[in-house]
Amino acid sequence: MTLVNLELFEVFVRGKRGLDHKHVGSLHAEDAAHALQYARDCYTRRSEGVSIWVVRSADISASQEDDNEAFFDPSDDKPYRHATYYPLPKEVGNM
Repeated sequence: MTLVNLELFEVFVRGKRGLDHKHVGSLHAEDAAHALQYARDCYTRRSEGVSIWVVRSADISASQEDDNEAFFDPSDDKPYRHATYYPLPKEVGNM
């Protein structure tokens, strides 16, 4: 099989229970099942993972860095989202 017929997959590995999955690399595979096997062989050779995700690169949607100001613009017109507007009971202490 040539590289032309393969799909690009992104690989995410969770190192331990309770941790987040981290992007560890990319690989080419025939389908998701093969990508999962290849990811296991390539990225968890020393038993460093407890979970693997593979995602087709074409299925990932991402914001553009040039649009970050508008995309991540704070919602100043929605003050209820800021915790400063809620009174905290004394039992809570410092937050």
